[in-house]
Amino acid sequence: MKNLGYYNGTYAPLDELTVPFNDRVHFFGDGVYEATLARNYTIYALDAHVDRFFSSASMVDIHIPHGKQEIKDILSSLVKKLDDPDQLVYWQVTRGTQERSHTYPEDMIGNFWVVLRPMKMKDLTCPITAITAPDTRFLHCNIKTLNLMPAVLYAQQAQRSGHYETILYREGGRVTECSHSNVHIITRDGTFKTAPTDHLILPGIARAHLIKACCELGIPVDESPFSLEEMMDADEVLVSSSTSPIRFCSTIDGKPVGGRAPETVKKLMDWTLNDFYTKTNL
Repeated sequence: MKNLGYYNGTYAPLDELTVPFNDRVHFFGDGVYEATLARNYTIYALDAHVDRFFSSASMVDIHIPHGKQEIKDILSSLVKKLDDPDQLVYWQVTRGTQERSHTYPEDMIGNFWVVLRPMKMKDLTCPITAITAPDTRFLHCNIKTLNLMPAVLYAQQAQRSGHYETILYREGGRVTECSHSNVHIITRDGTFKTAPTDHLILPGIARAHLIKACCELGIPVDESPFSLEEMMDADEVLVSSSTSPIRFCSTIDGKPVGGRAPETVKKLMDWTLNDFYTKTNL
């Protein structure tokens, strides 16, 4: 297969698979999701992503129809059905199926979806550019919910103006995250600084990997809020996501940023790629 969709045990090419009209996702975006890469038919950081998947579902009272190991087994078997060994592995659970109603039965069992398509790791050595925007999203950013309208609009705003990302900030100038990435800085004293995992950001798996890399490489880590001014003055500005685990910014809002700690960026990039390639070798 060139791509694959899966819904509650049925799978087919994406353009052939259909889902029930009354799945609550259609009316409310009522669900949570995860995504990562597979290489050589091996799913990267699967345990961490499945753990976060169950955590997100628990926070919004969604009952996943499978246990953790069963989810891992389903995903691991499905990736082997594609012709391409390098894939985007996306999965979600929606609250369930019922006629449209804001309320739902307490014992409702969720619907489990998977989408697989070819995707290789992006070239991490190319610098990216970004813009900033006020963070007007809701206050549950730590849940990987399907309610992504603000993220869609911020991502489109960046693309429309020819940039990779939109970096978001709250009232008072606290930087939170991006439309589809976490954002971090290397401070003037060489510290890797990243926002705390409170309700204003998603606790990224790639973020956690970068913190682990810093610990192994002897780079100090500071998990505390930082401001727009700190970001613009930092030695480096980095963004991370599951499909692009470390990228570095060259401009933000048209102003040059970073470029003062390339050796640190290279160390983190080398560690990240080595971890990815090592854990996805057959």
